[in-house]
Amino acid sequence: MKETTGKVFRIAEANQPVTGCTISKEVYASGRDYISYFSLAENTDISAEIYSYHKLLILHEGDMEVYTDKEIFTLESGDCILTPTNIPVGTRTNTKAIYTEISIRRNTMNNAIKAGEVFKLAELLPYQEGKIINMDVAHNEKMKFVIMSFDEGTGLAEHAAPGEALIFALDGEGVIGYEGEAHPIKAGENFKFAAGGKHWVKANGRFKMALLMTLE
Repeated sequence: MKETTGKVFRIAEANQPVTGCTISKEVYASGRDYISYFSLAENTDISAEIYSYHKLLILHEGDMEVYTDKEIFTLESGDCILTPTNIPVGTRTNTKAIYTEISIRRNTMNNAIKAGEVFKLAELLPYQEGKIINMDVAHNEKMKFVIMSFDEGTGLAEHAAPGEALIFALDGEGVIGYEGEAHPIKAGENFKFAAGGKHWVKANGRFKMALLMTLE
């Protein structure tokens, strides 16, 4: 995954638009699976195209419309959408839009997520007193996307994952321990683990995050 390891960052800050342009940056590709960042400047668009697979779009900054020949879906910062398949789908913005696009092929999708519905990842699962809640959003043999909620005082003991992982902090604040160093993180920020990197998670108050792991 072509991203900074072991450091808190914001995807939006590192991928600001260029006036009059649309920009894409592929940060992961394996076979037919990919993860890309897109930056759309004011009054730009990506023309509607037909895909046989879903794409999960996560809007980090700005606002945009995802449109088909029959519907328009309006997204604000923090919103997500699973795009429909086999019909033309495009994106456009009057201001700017910076988002992550994840291919959803051969994946098992959670039934809580429907194509063509705008939603927020953080709202897919609740908090429960004294508990950590996990929800698999999508997974296949090469990629896994999961969201987690941590009640105050809960966390994950130090461990290592078999693949690289990109963290999206969704709500509240937490601390990511990575290779012996603690990194405070809050909603809107990101963090990347290398494959095999030792890490732990601790909620600072209540905390929600998403984890996108790639498996080779």
